[in-house]
Amino acid sequence: MTATPVGPATPPGLPPSLQDLIGKHPGEPNVMDPELLADPFGGYGRLREQGPVVRARFMDDTPVWLVTRFEEVRAVLRDPRFVNSPYSVPGHTGPDPRDRLMEVLGIPEEFSVYILESILTSDPPDHARLRRLVSRAFTARRVPDLRPRVEKITDTLLDELPGHADEKGVVDLIEHFAYPLPITVICELVGVPEADRTRWRRFGADFASLEPERIGASFPVMIGHVHELIAARRTDPRDDLITALIRAQDDDGGRLGDTEMVTLVMALVLAGHETTAHLIGNGTAALLSHPDQLRLLKADPGLLPHAVHELMRRCGSVQMTQLRYAAQDVELAGTRIRQGEAVQPVLVSANHDPRHYGDPGRLDLTRQSAGEDHLGFGHGMHYCLGAALARQECEVAIGRLLRRYPDLSLAVAPGQLTTQVRRRQPGAWRLLGLPLRLMRTA
Repeated sequence: MTATPVGPATPPGLPPSLQDLIGKHPGEPNVMDPELLADPFGGYGRLREQGPVVRARFMDDTPVWLVTRFEEVRAVLRDPRFVNSPYSVPGHTGPDPRDRLMEVLGIPEEFSVYILESILTSDPPDHARLRRLVSRAFTARRVPDLRPRVEKITDTLLDELPGHADEKGVVDLIEHFAYPLPITVICELVGVPEADRTRWRRFGADFASLEPERIGASFPVMIGHVHELIAARRTDPRDDLITALIRAQDDDGGRLGDTEMVTLVMALVLAGHETTAHLIGNGTAALLSHPDQLRLLKADPGLLPHAVHELMRRCGSVQMTQLRYAAQDVELAGTRIRQGEAVQPVLVSANHDPRHYGDPGRLDLTRQSAGEDHLGFGHGMHYCLGAALARQECEVAIGRLLRRYPDLSLAVAPGQLTTQVRRRQPGAWRLLGLPLRLMRTA
C-alpha cells in the first residue's frame, strides 16, 4: 500500500510578490483578495449585488472592470467589441498592458510570446485560423469515437484504486483517478509519449503555484519540451494532432508559425487535463456532500449528462475567462467602458446569479434538463474547444466510479475540503486532494 497525499494542513498562501499588491486601492477589490480566494461564491456574490460592472484590480494591480451578472457576462463573451488582445484595439501600439502580469508571474521576457500570442489570447482572423486547425479532433463526430478508449482508461484506473489506499483505507481521487484519466486521453490525442506525461503534471503544478521562481524555472523547460516533441514528430509522424499540425504547416506554406504550433500544443495539453481533472474532483465531492442528489443519480444514471452540466455550473474549476479589452467605447449595463480598458467576465458569479437561476446555491441535477444553461465552458467564439470531450470524460468517470464503488464516501467532513485541501488561486476552484473511502467501514 502507498500513503495517499491529500494536500497540506492549510492551503498554500500567496507569494509575497502578489501579497504586496493587495489593498493598495481602497474600494477597488483585487482578484487576489483573501476573501475572494477563500470564498469566491460569497465574495463575488456580494460584488454582483453591488452592480453588474464593478471597478477592481487584476492580480498584477492593473485596473479592470469585473462583469458579475449572467446576462452581462454572456453579452460580453459574444460581443466582438470586446477582444482578447490589446493589439486588436484600434490605434494600440504598445506597451502591452499584460507585460506587468508576465513580470509578476516570473515569466522571462523572451518567453512571454508563448502566452500573449496563443489561441487563448488571439482574435479573428487568427483565432478562427488556429481553431480550425485543431477543431477536427474535437468535433461531435470525433468525440464519441474516443469513448471506448476513455472507458477503458477509466476502468483500469478504477481497478487500481484500492492499491493506492493508505493504512486507513483512504485513497486520493485527484492523484490516482481525476488527474490520470484526462491527461492520458489528451496526451494520446495530441501525441505526448507516456514517459513524458508526469512532466506535464509538474508543469501544471508549477504554473498553478503562482510562485514566480517556480514558474520562471519551469516555463522555459515546458516550451523546450514542446519544441522537442514537434521535432520528433517531423522525423517520426504518427496518427496524432502534432503530426496533423506539422502537415498543415507544410501544406499551408508555413502560415502556421513555429511559435503558434508550440502554443497550440501547450494550450491543448494543459487546458485539456487540468480543468477536466478538477471538474471530476469537484463534481465527485459535491455529489458525496449532497446525499439526496447522489441517490437521485444512482437511481437514474440517465441523468448523468444533465448532472455534468449542473456540476459545471455549480462547482466548475474555471471561474473567470481570459481578460477582454474594449475595442471601442462601450456602454455596458449603464457603465461606460473606455476603449482599451480591461474587462474580466466572472463565470462563478454569473453561474450563481439569482436573476437567472432559482436558488442558485442549491445543487439540482435536474436543473439543466432543457440543455446547457450555464457559462462554465464560456460562450461565443471562444467557447471551450474541448467542452464535448470534457463532458464525456466527466460522465464516464463519475458514472463508472459510482457503479464500481457504490459505498464511496468522503474521508473528511465536507467543510474540511475548503479549509484544508482547496487551492486558493484567482479564477480557479480546485482541490489539492480528495480523500475518499471506497468501501463502507464497520
